[in-house]
Order: sequence, then structure tokens, then C-alpha cells
Amino acid sequence: MAKYSPIHPIEYRYGSPEMKRVFTRESWLAKMLRVEAALAWAQAEVGDIPRESAKHIASRANTEHVTLDAVSVWEARIQHETMAVVKALADACEEPHAGMIHKGATSYDIQDSTLGLQLKGAINIIEMDLKELAKILVAQARKYSETICLGRTHGIVAVPTVFGFKMAVWASDIRNHLEQLKEAEKRVCVGKMSGAVGTMAGLGKNGLKIQELAMQKLGLRPAPISTQIVQREALAEFLLLLSQIASTLDKMANEVRNLQRSEINEVEEPFDEAKQVGSSTMPHKRNPILSESICGLARSIRGSAVTALENVVLEHERDLTNSSYERITVPEVCILLDEALKRTKHVMKELLVHPENMKANLERFKGVIMSESVMLAMTSRGADRQWAHERVRKLAMDSWNKSGAFDKLLKSNTEVRKYLNEAEIDSALNPANYLGTAHKQIERVTASVEAYIRQN
Repeated sequence: MAKYSPIHPIEYRYGSPEMKRVFTRESWLAKMLRVEAALAWAQAEVGDIPRESAKHIASRANTEHVTLDAVSVWEARIQHETMAVVKALADACEEPHAGMIHKGATSYDIQDSTLGLQLKGAINIIEMDLKELAKILVAQARKYSETICLGRTHGIVAVPTVFGFKMAVWASDIRNHLEQLKEAEKRVCVGKMSGAVGTMAGLGKNGLKIQELAMQKLGLRPAPISTQIVQREALAEFLLLLSQIASTLDKMANEVRNLQRSEINEVEEPFDEAKQVGSSTMPHKRNPILSESICGLARSIRGSAVTALENVVLEHERDLTNSSYERITVPEVCILLDEALKRTKHVMKELLVHPENMKANLERFKGVIMSESVMLAMTSRGADRQWAHERVRKLAMDSWNKSGAFDKLLKSNTEVRKYLNEAEIDSALNPANYLGTAHKQIERVTASVEAYIRQN
């Protein structure tokens, strides 16, 4: 049989070893066997099978005794994945213990509980990355809390802000995602032992206790009620949450890309000048490739959202339409988000910030960005707000069109001078005087994020 080199970029480009290990075929088999052992243990606890059988099954329910090759041989023969695991485990066990394996269970009792274990492992890694990213953003928010820069709306200069404010907003976003992840974990890290259609008929009168004990052994929450499968609403919620997280990373990376534009040049993502190549033909290039890749990964992750919702709709007590999608997308989304998170941490921690260019961009517009400040200064001296807005607007348009210095236009205008003297105009035009509660908000948010991380 021909052997192929890696095909999917996940195999050779994306994802950490830790996240990939959660979803390897070997890890999947180990978890399947662990679930079978937990079922046997629970049944022994309620007296449905001998304790000796449960102990024997547990001693063989590992990848040392049950190999992937053995499972693959059985699956090729019988065309049933879970039963292939059961057969291979039975082959590894002695009689009469082999006959106690998988008693009263259905395939998705094992598969869904295994999925719960996989998701628990993935969530632990995602949570750790989110916390690390939040700490980086908090540190950067404080570091640049005094660094004044242009605020922009609609891509056009607005009023001044501080660069640390952007970071504080993002830190708050990440804290929200951590809270959402905790909530989603309660609903998605579940398992079940409910039999063919959920009634537990095959497990007998002790069915509820068996499920409770087995899930306790696995560290999963028992599904409150299920059919042959755990309902897919919670899995859809989880995948939608990962799409939201990816979109937040996309937003952050997109801002870096825009601020790195040559005409703006206020920040740059890390670039190894000693050896990194920006272009195969243009030696001068320093492209924001990390940020661009984060945005691209987010697009792929978001693409899973609609199908995750479609998988909620399954026929009767179950059908198989969800299975093929989940085999591909659950590991793919977790691995790609893992990659996007690690790239975002690197970009934000090593971000090159150019305060001198921020200052130059502020001064480039010759004071016109302070029009709101001037208008409000006039109203504080008794001017009608709408009247002041129109007078300042006309002067601002003159400044834009004639590239004139806004301060000179203001100081030479008799209507403005009725309310403001030259010193008051200069004060209103000073960006440092028009930052509102930016510093207080940064400190409040960063302290809140730090407290949440400590408490969780």
C-alpha cells in the first residue's frame, strides 16, 4: 500500500503537540478503552458483574494490550468502529471476563463519553492560552496607558485615545471568553450510559446509578437525559464559542495589520531582521504574515459554525449525519484555534510599538482632530451646542480643504473668540487634555481581569 507524506496543514504546520495529542488516534483509543473500563467498574459496584471481571477488564483496557492495529483489523472485517474496539478488548481479556465487556451499552455511550474526555482536554489547553493572552494584554495596556495615539472610526481619524486602551478592551474581551468557556464546559464535557434509545433498558434497574458512577470515574458530568446520543446543542454552543474567540483574535490581528500599513506605521508585529525573509522578490518587505495568518485561521474556524448548528437536527433517536462532520471539524477547530491563540500571544507580547509615529500622525492633521474638544469648550463657556458645532464644523472643513492649521483658523475667527481666548484654544487643542477617563478605565479593567484569573 502506498504511503503518503502529510496532506492536511494540521499535520505539519498548525497546532501544538499538546493539542494534537488530545485528538490522536492513539489517544482516542486509550479514551475509548478507559470508558469501557469505567462502565465495567460501575456495573461491578452495583453488583451487575463480578468485581474480578471489572478488575481484569481494567487491567487490559489500555493500548499496551489493545493496539490500533488490532482494532483496525476488526474494523476492516466488521465495518463497525466501536464494536471493533470491543472485539479487540475481548481478545485481550480472558474468559469469562471478556463476556462482561460493553454489557448493556450502545456505541455512542462509549463514543460520546470519549468525546467528552477529548473536549475536556482541549478546553484545558484553550483556557490556559486565553489566560496567558489576557496577562500579556494587561501588561501591554499598562505599559502604553500614557501613549497617546489617534482614535479612528470608519477608518478616518476621530479623537485621541491611548494605545493601552486598545489592549484593555481586548483584555476585557478575553476575560469574557474565559467566562463563556467555563459555562460551556459544564454542558459539553458530559458523558452517558443510556443504551440504544436512551431508556437504559439494557442496563437494567441500576442504569442511572451505573451512569452516575461511570461518569464520576471519568471526571465527566452525566448527561441529564439523552437518546442514543448526547444532544448536539451543547457541542454547537462550544464550536460557536470557539468561532467567537477566533473572531476576537481576528479583530486584534486585523488592527495590527492596519496600524502596520506603511502610511501609518504605528506598530509592527515581530520580525526577525537577522534571517526572516519578507518577500521572494522584494528584499525590503516586512509583511504582517503572523497577523494575516491569524485572520485566515479565524475564517476557517468560523466556517464550522453553520454545520454545527445543522447537526443539532438529527432524526428520531439519532442518525449518523453528525458523525463524519464531527470527526473532521471538532479536532480541526480546536487545533486551528490553538494555533491562532499561540500566534496571537507571540504577536501581542513582542509587538513593536512606535510612539514617535503615533505622535507624528497626531500632529499631521494640524489640530483638526480636536474639533469636538473645541466645540465642547465653547459650550462650557455658554455657547449653544448646535451653533458651536456648526461654527467649528465649517472651520474644520476649511482646515481639511485648504490644509490650513486648525489653531490659526480658530484664533482668527471672531465667533470662536467670543467664547475662548488663545490660551483656552491651545488647551482644547492639546490631545493630552482630552483623554477623558481612559486611564481610570484601563486600570479598572486590567485589575478586574487579573482578579478573575487569580480566582479561577
